[in-house]
Amino acid sequence: MPDVGEGLTEAEILKWYVKPGDTVTDGQVVCEVETAKAAVELPIPFDGVVHEIRFPEGETVDVGTAIISVDTTPGAPDEAPAAAAAPAAAVPAEAAPAAPAEPAKRQAVLVGYGVSEASTVRRARRTPGPVPAQPKGRPAAELNGHGATGATGLAAPAGDRPLAKPPVRKLAKDLGIDLSSVVPSGRDGTITREDVHAALAPAPAEPAVVAAPAAAAASPAVVAEPGAREIRTPIKGVRKATAQAMVASAFTAPHVTEFVTFDITRTMKLVQELKLDPAFVGRKVSPLLLVAKALLVAIRRNPEVNATWDEAGQEIVRKDYVNLGIAAATPRGLIVPNIKDAGAKTLPELATALGELVATAREGKTSPAQMQGGTVTITNVGVFGVDTGTPILNPGESAILAFGAVKDMPWVHKGKVKVRKVTTLALSFDHRVVDGELGSKVLADVAALLEQPKRLLTWA
Repeated sequence: MPDVGEGLTEAEILKWYVKPGDTVTDGQVVCEVETAKAAVELPIPFDGVVHEIRFPEGETVDVGTAIISVDTTPGAPDEAPAAAAAPAAAVPAEAAPAAPAEPAKRQAVLVGYGVSEASTVRRARRTPGPVPAQPKGRPAAELNGHGATGATGLAAPAGDRPLAKPPVRKLAKDLGIDLSSVVPSGRDGTITREDVHAALAPAPAEPAVVAAPAAAAASPAVVAEPGAREIRTPIKGVRKATAQAMVASAFTAPHVTEFVTFDITRTMKLVQELKLDPAFVGRKVSPLLLVAKALLVAIRRNPEVNATWDEAGQEIVRKDYVNLGIAAATPRGLIVPNIKDAGAKTLPELATALGELVATAREGKTSPAQMQGGTVTITNVGVFGVDTGTPILNPGESAILAFGAVKDMPWVHKGKVKVRKVTTLALSFDHRVVDGELGSKVLADVAALLEQPKRLLTWA
């Protein structure tokens, strides 16, 4: 299982495209895997015949574990065991350890440049043992800050980088927890979210033991039968990563949400006109396109909203570029790919980029790179008939705009009550970065631009 460059420790095999006996060529896609970021197709890096598929579809495999063996010299006689140890047919190559004097070699992996052999060998499982001697003045019960012990009973040794998945590292960073002081309880000494929270929480007091009344003890307990009509779905891959990110965001960034309801009739008319414009032939034109353009103009007028909170550096980092994220619901869960440098694109270019982004997401082909580096996000809840919502920030961003349903409603227009197209926008923002005045200005600008779309020209 290759390291796809995201710092992830495992991936699930979604689909095999080959079977034992099939001939493969260099660059041929042999399987599709799903990481916590996205689904990725893996090509084979050499020619040969598939000898063995080592893991079935649906199996979660650690990075660095061989998942397929390929015979690169089909028809050749078997060599002696000593010769068989030479580099050859497995992915990754299962060669004998290099001599100590040689530099660490890199494995033949399915994608990318690979990782060094030493880096893909998981640390040996630690076993419970006696607590090592502690420095004077520090009792052994303070190993993880409050005396709790995990499955291993030991925190990571000094200088040894603790094992933890990226969402867990992000959580620890947000909470100010040093992972080297956390006692791991996960498989192979991996630190879990629960371990991080345990390191933060104070040690619980011993509960008092109270004897139950005799009458209560004599009452038969009511035990519900297991639900025969329940469906249990394992939480993994994109859905698991999304859940972890949303929890981390909701409990680390102070969210504030503001709302505005307005007449969007002129923008809806402009959408119909643009569909007939020669500049948009072959491009998808929708209200979301003009909402995206309006948000980009509002950010240009209020650039401080396009920023992030750096907890480690205790700084607010303003971005002079806008990577516009679009929340997309897919069968694998919610993902937020983004349009790189969206603020520099013309309206036709933005339409093309938006159409490609949505199509790729629906096909489940969004790459990890397309979900990195977002600065602000739009979520279009109106497509589900929802008026509005209070969206949670995408981790690492300070603002997210929810676009609600467009409905025919009675509205005062030019002094008379008429039926107009009306919608509601909701802007959630990180109150550490964006104060109420700035958030209100951004939301008011977006609404004003969509109420009078000619301002997209005069304000841009």
